[in-house]
Amino acid sequence: MSERIQALHALRAFEVASRYGSFTRAAQELALTQGAVSHHIKTLEALFGCDLFERRGPKLRLTEHGSLLAQELKVGFKIIENACALLRQDRHGLRLKAPSTLTVRWLLRALDGFKKLDNSCPVQLSSVWMDIDAVDFYSEPYDCAILLGNGRFPADVESLKLFDEWLIPVCHPDYLAEPAPSLAVLHDCEFLHPSPDRRDWRRWLARVDALDVGIDRGQVFDTLDQGISAAQQGLGISVVDLVLASADLAAGSLATPFPQAVATGDGYYMVWLKSSPKARQMHRLRDYLLTQVPPLSRKDISYLYG
Repeated sequence: MSERIQALHALRAFEVASRYGSFTRAAQELALTQGAVSHHIKTLEALFGCDLFERRGPKLRLTEHGSLLAQELKVGFKIIENACALLRQDRHGLRLKAPSTLTVRWLLRALDGFKKLDNSCPVQLSSVWMDIDAVDFYSEPYDCAILLGNGRFPADVESLKLFDEWLIPVCHPDYLAEPAPSLAVLHDCEFLHPSPDRRDWRRWLARVDALDVGIDRGQVFDTLDQGISAAQQGLGISVVDLVLASADLAAGSLATPFPQAVATGDGYYMVWLKSSPKARQMHRLRDYLLTQVPPLSRKDISYLYG
């Protein structure tokens, strides 16, 4: 039994070191010395008769055998963690990760409605800024997440699309003098970019055959929410997700000077591990969120698929 426990400690040390590519960082997380972590790895390599890491300079790289072991251990330790979490944490609540703009523009209201409808499944929301939406259920403290992506998730992840991303330009109702401007006015407008890589304007312009419009000018922001706020102040034209801006459009604080909404092929997905012991709670939240998505039925907008 003692040997089995020591082997488990060694496997845990290897799994953490494989995530960080560093014995030093693994030692910090496990409250061990670097030498102890190194000893655990050598013990496993002797046990399996193969190298698990390529030791070239300060950065460690997994060997083929090491990658295979790390992948399986990642799943195995998560199963153990989930089993323990059921005893030391709320067995019914969910820890949810979501992008900051989605949270502000839609999710907070939806979760408030869910709480009033079903208080037996509390949701602890973490609103996080993410340049590229992602979650690692094996190293982050979440049961589920809502992410913007193309729907291609790892095999061990369950996913459900909540709504598609439709991009459309918006501005203050008084920003443009013409009631139905042509695309040519964009050459003289101040662009508001919701992300540093300016990808949203690039996608929209490509779909409406207006790539001759330069997008190198204008204010660059970190989030869609910042772009919406700047547009509401009359500082220029931003491009937004139609669902996330639906409340502002309905209230009249934003206008759509150009009627074309472009599908990017991405969407907002709710995701969780297939092995999660809270799958039933996940399904309840998922089913409710689907009822809270605003319908895209505006007659003044044409929907263009990419």
